[in-house]
Parts: sequence; structure tokens; C-alpha cells
Amino acid sequence: MASLIETLESAIRTIPDYPKPGIEFRDITTLLGNARAFRRAVDELVQPWAGSKVDKVAGVEARGFILGGAVAHQLSAGFVPIRKKGKLPHDTVRIAYSLEYGLDEMEIHKDAILPGERVILVDDLIATGGTAEAAVRLMQQIGADVAAAVFVIDLPDLGGAAKLEELGVPVRTLVSFAGD
Repeated sequence: MASLIETLESAIRTIPDYPKPGIEFRDITTLLGNARAFRRAVDELVQPWAGSKVDKVAGVEARGFILGGAVAHQLSAGFVPIRKKGKLPHDTVRIAYSLEYGLDEMEIHKDAILPGERVILVDDLIATGGTAEAAVRLMQQIGADVAAAVFVIDLPDLGGAAKLEELGVPVRTLVSFAGD
């Protein structure tokens, strides 16, 4: 039986020079389409919190929705979508954050997380950490206790996981691709 890392790495497609020359894009759509790899990834993301109190799982649009929904199901927790500005239909709280090429904004429903609820943030990949850091700050703004942030992929050379840990949020990643 292949190790977890071998299973996941072999299921992740690397697309060179996307979205610009010199970038190696790590595409998890191939992992999501591989039932065995998808199941192992979800099981590993859930494992540290199985049996503990997790009220909500928050997923960042869009791959974080897929992974976060599966993690929430396994933990018997609610799911909270964090979306780009203008996509949620009810009263929202918004935060602006920096991207490599400018600014963006994300939102969460004001009533999605009650003050003090324990939440785990889920997304497919952490790189520079800008999106994840904004998501953590957004949830904290409405009173969430962000217990952890979990990702399938870490690009450690870009420092995103360290940014979250500086905020006091433990980070769990399943595979790392150095040099990206």
C-alpha cells in the first residue's frame, strides 16, 4: 500500500507556467477525481479533530468548499462558505486582502458563526497565506474561535503557514512542494 504522501503527490497534477511563466500550478482536481486519494486526504484532514468539539468548518471558495464540505460531514459539524465579494445573499461581513497582483475582498454571512464557536478553516493549498490570513481575521471579526487551518498542499518557501501560526492558528498540511 502506498504511503499517504505518495498517494496524494501522485494524484496532484502539476501544470508548468500557469498562470504565468515560472509558476508550477498544483492542481487538485485530479486528486478530487481519484476516489482513493480524495478519501485519504479528507480522512487525514479530519483525523486530529475526530471526537473533539468542532462547531463549524469554513471553506474558502472554491476548492475549499469541496474539501470543507467533506470534512464538515466527517466531523458532524456545520459548513460555512467564505466567498468573494457580492456572492452571498444575506447580511455579510467583508475583509479586503492583498493578492500577488492587487487587492480582493471576501465575505461571510454575519450570522454564519456564533461568538465562541470552534471553527476549522479548510482550503486546498497554502502559499503566501494572504487568503487564509484574511479568512481567519474575517472569522475572528464575528467571534469565531479558529481552532486550526488545514490544507492538502503547502508551498513552504512562500511562508503562508508561518503567517497563520503567528496569528496563533495551528496549521496542518498533508504534502509539501518545496521550491514553488
